[in-house]
Parts: sequence; structure tokens; C-alpha cells
Amino acid sequence: MSPAIVRRALPGWGTTYGPPGDEPFPAVMVLHGSEGAWSGWSHRHAVMLAAHGFLAFPLGFSVGGNAWNAGQIIEVPLERTVAALQALRGFAFTGQGVGLYGASRGAEHALLVASLMARDSIEGLPDSLAAHAPPDVVCGGFDARTFRDSGDPGWQAWDGAQRAWSWQGSSEGLLPTTPIEIERYDGPLFLSHGTADIMWSVAMTRRLEARLKRHGRTPEVVYMQGEGHIPSDEAENDWYARLMTFFARTLMA
Repeated sequence: MSPAIVRRALPGWGTTYGPPGDEPFPAVMVLHGSEGAWSGWSHRHAVMLAAHGFLAFPLGFSVGGNAWNAGQIIEVPLERTVAALQALRGFAFTGQGVGLYGASRGAEHALLVASLMARDSIEGLPDSLAAHAPPDVVCGGFDARTFRDSGDPGWQAWDGAQRAWSWQGSSEGLLPTTPIEIERYDGPLFLSHGTADIMWSVAMTRRLEARLKRHGRTPEVVYMQGEGHIPSDEAENDWYARLMTFFARTLMA
């Protein structure tokens, strides 16, 4: 039996997942959250995209980390993500459309990359963008080695002095609480959030939606009623259907 999903190396960057065959496919780059590149969540999303006809590339961006440790999201250079996006666009198996998807800190990452590329007129903007449980402002750095659940005796407050991201060698323009200017991006945009999310408040997506609409943007927004940061099976099935429909409409046309 031949595999329905095959892996192909994106030289210098990592692995992709996609349907078998030599023809080009619409592509999506997947950005993980604070769980890190090794946890498997971004690869899980990539496999689901591949099962629906997309070439999916999970980019590992966390600093350090391994199969036992998520690593850090501290001073992550966003221009590296732009380079990865350009490499995916130039890949032999990539079709005309290239999308970008991120969840949680990956959603923040995706929104920042698109807004900064648009602001600085950098070629190769994603043709469409999807973000699940995104913040509306830049958040502080994250170190998995110090993470504890709320209520744990070792829990500590978020350190606003740590900077998660840098752009062109500097983090000064990306200080925590700085609004993410995603309204600069004029491509198709899909936002989703669980209304019972206690890790990243749904209020952040509501603020993003309101700001986008004030600037004349028309994002597709899905609020998953009663769902947390990680949706239930039934809710996730419905969410995947909406996400795949969005990318099919915006990348396969």
C-alpha cells in the first residue's frame, strides 16, 4: 500500500508533508506555540492539511529545546521566518498559493510576520493567513524550563522584561504590550478562538476583530462556544472543516 501522505525535505529548513505525486500543491507554513517544535502539535496540523491536498511545512522556531524540553521563545528573529516562507514559496512542490497558520504563540508569530512584512513592503507576503487563539498585542518571552501551571508552588508571573521577538536585529519595536498591526495586511484572514479559553482570553481576538473592521478589513472569525485553548474532538472537527475550506478558497483558486 502506498502512503497517502509523503514527506519531502525542504532543503536547509526541515520536512514537509503533502499528497503523493509530482505536481505542485498549495502550501501552508505551520507555526507552533509555546509547546515547542518537538511536541508534535505543529506536525499534527501539517498532516491534517496534507490529508486535504496541501503541502504543509511545520517550521521550528523556538530557541533550543529537544524532545524533552520545549525550549524558549526569547529574541526569536522574525526575519528567519520570512526567509523560510520565501524558501517554501520557491520549493519545487509548491503551487501558486502559500498560506501561513499559527496557534497561540504561533498565532502571534504569524500576525507579527505578516504585519511587519506589509509595513516594510517586503515581497512574498502570505497569500492568506489563519490564526487560532491569537493575542492582539506582543507578549513577553517564554522559557519552558520555568513554566508552571497556575496554582503550582513554583508558578511565577509573566516577566514583561523578556522579549519574545526581534526584527532585523532589534527587539525595541516589539516590546510586550505593543499592538500587533495586522490591519496592515490586506490578504484573506481567518481568526478563531474558544470562548472558554483560560490560557489566552477570547477578548484578544474580539479586539483584533473590532480593530480590523475599523480599518475596513473583513476577517473570517470563528468563536468556538464553550471551548478552551485546545478544543474538544467535535469542536476541532468542525474547526478543521472551516480552516480547510478557508485555505482551499484562498489558495486553490
